[in-house]
Amino acid sequence: MKGKFIFFSIFMLAFSTTVTVKAQAKNPNMPKSIISTSAAIRTYYDDKTLRAMSKGELVELYIERMKVVVKTLPYIALATKPGVTLTDLGIPADEVNKKALDLETEATNVYLEVTVDFLRKMLPYSDKGQLVTMVLFYEQTLKALHEVEHE
Repeated sequence: MKGKFIFFSIFMLAFSTTVTVKAQAKNPNMPKSIISTSAAIRTYYDDKTLRAMSKGELVELYIERMKVVVKTLPYIALATKPGVTLTDLGIPADEVNKKALDLETEATNVYLEVTVDFLRKMLPYSDKGQLVTMVLFYEQTLKALHEVEHE
């Protein structure tokens, strides 16, 4: 049951990301987010739940959390929530700034593609307990970010 839930969650996340990216690609005038709208965690897990998961589930969860961290932390001085645009922050949405954002988005996507490919090959060799610890670390980091944004 948990496996189906995790699979469905990952599928929906990938689907929503694809729809958003395609919508932005079809409409180049649509404001682009500084933090990707896919950079969100809907469910946080506790140690007991994570330890009950299979290593394969933990690998996917680790990768998902890593993606959210990579799509969020470099930009927290500008925004802490997905969907915030240049215009929302009062940054001129001129060609120079749009191009800079496009280059950053492309670089992040390339980085994530290469890193995820590497992690899918290497993480199955990792210790299950270490995967649990690092998923919890990523989640605590993101929880702390959300606490800061509410202060």
